Amino acid sequence: MPDDRRVVVTGLGVVSSLGIGWQEWWTNIMAGKSGISRISAFDTTDHDIKYAGEIKNFKFRTHVGKDNFSSFGRASQLAVESCRLALEDSKISLSTVKKLNMAFSIGTTMGESQVIEQIVKHGINKDDSEIKRLRALSYPANSIAINVAHAFGLKNKNIIFANACAAGNYALGYGFDLIRSGKVDYVLTGGVDALSRIAFTGFGRMFAMAPEKCQPFDKNRKGMMLGEGGAILILESLQSALKRKATVYAEICGYGLSCDANHMTHPDVSGVKRAILKSLKLAGVNLEDVSYISAHGTGTKENDRAECLAFREVFGKELDRIPVSSIKAMLGHTMGAASAFESIACCLSSVHNEIPPTINFEENDEDCQIDCVPNKGRKHRCKAILNNSQAFGGNNAALLVKSLDSG
Repeated sequence: MPDDRRVVVTGLGVVSSLGIGWQEWWTNIMAGKSGISRISAFDTTDHDIKYAGEIKNFKFRTHVGKDNFSSFGRASQLAVESCRLALEDSKISLSTVKKLNMAFSIGTTMGESQVIEQIVKHGINKDDSEIKRLRALSYPANSIAINVAHAFGLKNKNIIFANACAAGNYALGYGFDLIRSGKVDYVLTGGVDALSRIAFTGFGRMFAMAPEKCQPFDKNRKGMMLGEGGAILILESLQSALKRKATVYAEICGYGLSCDANHMTHPDVSGVKRAILKSLKLAGVNLEDVSYISAHGTGTKENDRAECLAFREVFGKELDRIPVSSIKAMLGHTMGAASAFESIACCLSSVHNEIPPTINFEENDEDCQIDCVPNKGRKHRCKAILNNSQAFGGNNAALLVKSLDSG
């Protein structure tokens, strides 16, 4: 494929419970550290679960250029900061962004749900003076995209995906298409979600959360842990990256989407399998070329079982040599940001030839016959990497990443 059609990643921006900036984040990920802690964002007295992957010391840089954006909701703040970090990492000056042919594509699950919580709180306290019209209008999920565009002066395509917990990969796939088609020169893309009482209560009512730790693929796993964060990647053509001598982390070579429409919460093996096969076909990647799989790996019984079965049906005996791990045990499930974080991990695995562990693993499960890289990261030659994501409603998205020197 010509260099102007090949899509590469040249910038990474991370805001998470395990660090601000990809360098700190990756060091902690590879060390198998946990970002799960007792929640301080809201009162959990009436909840059985008390823990999540909360970002405790996040200080939003309220000034981007000359404007102050301190009134943005927390999800928008996380998105703006992770975009700023990605742009700086890509050596793109903030002052020149508005002059570039740059699009923005991001995924989220909850949008600015904390805004609704604040409005309800003021309403209960009968403090109507605090419920401002513009504050209410900042609730819809698209306000995140609007706020990022405003913060950086972006004037091109601006889109948000709300495909639940696969939204980050959906946004990346759209960004991939924009670059490959030549419609834009750069794309800021990824995912964001902020910890909220609404999400926490909802997953709690579904009995989907573990009490203290997430144990993907473990026989005695008890569920997921919620998390929050922003994960942004800069996409551009290989030709553009080479011309400006940018650092190239990895090449995105294809993606696949499917909606199995089988059940609102239980994943369907055939749907997961279909998305993976589509990604392999578009990327032109053979089964034997896949070196590592970054799993959705939520730590719930149904998700892990279905995902492992889908991997086995796609890869057959090849799966026995392919390590499969989940970083959600460390970060918590960051919802719309999850697959974007995992895509960043795939890029860094490609660069460093090392793969992160699945921490908290204790006992093998016969329903999850995989090498889950238990508890300790390892050196591993990464050629092509599959990033798999799944979501409520049967939304599935798989992404293929490889290093430039892998051919």
